Amino acid sequence: MSGTADEPEEDLAGWGLAPEDGDAAASPSSAATAAAPPQPLSQAEIDSLLGLGDEMDSGDRADGMHRIVSSGLVSYERLPMLEIVFDRLVRILSTSMRTLTSDNVEVSIDKIISLRFGDYLNSIPLPALLGVFHAQEWDNYGLMVVDSAMIYSVVDVLLGGRSGTTPMRIEGRPYTTIERSLVEKMASQILADLSQAFNPVCDVTFRYDRTETNPRFAAISRASNAAILVKLRLEMEERGGFFEIVIPYATLEPIRDVLLQQFMGERFGRDNIWETHLAEELRHTDVELDAVLAEQTMDLCEVMNLGVGSQLMFSLAPDAPVQMRCGATTLFIATTGNRHNQVAVQIQQKIDFPARTGE
Repeated sequence: MSGTADEPEEDLAGWGLAPEDGDAAASPSSAATAAAPPQPLSQAEIDSLLGLGDEMDSGDRADGMHRIVSSGLVSYERLPMLEIVFDRLVRILSTSMRTLTSDNVEVSIDKIISLRFGDYLNSIPLPALLGVFHAQEWDNYGLMVVDSAMIYSVVDVLLGGRSGTTPMRIEGRPYTTIERSLVEKMASQILADLSQAFNPVCDVTFRYDRTETNPRFAAISRASNAAILVKLRLEMEERGGFFEIVIPYATLEPIRDVLLQQFMGERFGRDNIWETHLAEELRHTDVELDAVLAEQTMDLCEVMNLGVGSQLMFSLAPDAPVQMRCGATTLFIATTGNRHNQVAVQIQQKIDFPARTGE
């Protein structure tokens, strides 16, 4: 029976519970377990709690505190038209870069994500060239980052390097004036294509502003503000690299309502065939047109006293103008007459309506 009585005490000790004071048969192992201090969390457990583990680098969903901190960010899926704009940029850029480099160029989107602007600046791999551009109609700025592999590939192609050879990379030195000028030429072409990609949505002109090599000098927005990051890959046979376009949400705010629209068809939500058909059908719609000879305001008691034989007197001449109305809207001023023994009206004046603001 003594062995049976010790088993519940061992179970209590396994759960970290000490036996009652009145029980003097507590085993030494249970007392040692109860007196042991709690084990501290390992670094892996802390990273998992905060959502800073390797799973974030692999693109999986973040856990822990990172999800709470990032909950204020607006995901790019909430701007469906923006993804279509960059798909259009890929098609336009493929053609223009072939013309610029006289080489077979393939452009593809690597990822489109939303993140905090400060986190992105801290993650830029150096050396790199940071191009600041200005959206003139929106009066705000964006950022374009070209990585080292892309810089040397563009310089090699534009200076007549042979295809099939890997461009030489000389690390540890600043970029020369020629290298910066060639990259700025390519960046200006990309911004011109980006303006063309936005044309179906709105008219905007992106102008290249300046080039920076230090991320601290390219702070175009607050570190805590949300931004859209679009990473594109440009390949020229065996050469190429990545360039990234970062647009803060504050820059996109003037056209946020347009970017929230769902994409339907190649016309960015507008179907010209359907618009033409609807306009044609509206022209064949039957409407009633009333010829108002005169109007008179009367008391309710006078209206109730009207009957067969009652007369209403109007102070109008026989050639007084007549209002032609559709519903409550006066469209024309006309005069009465006789045609083929029927009462007719002849339009004398058309009422012009002022143009509505915002159309």
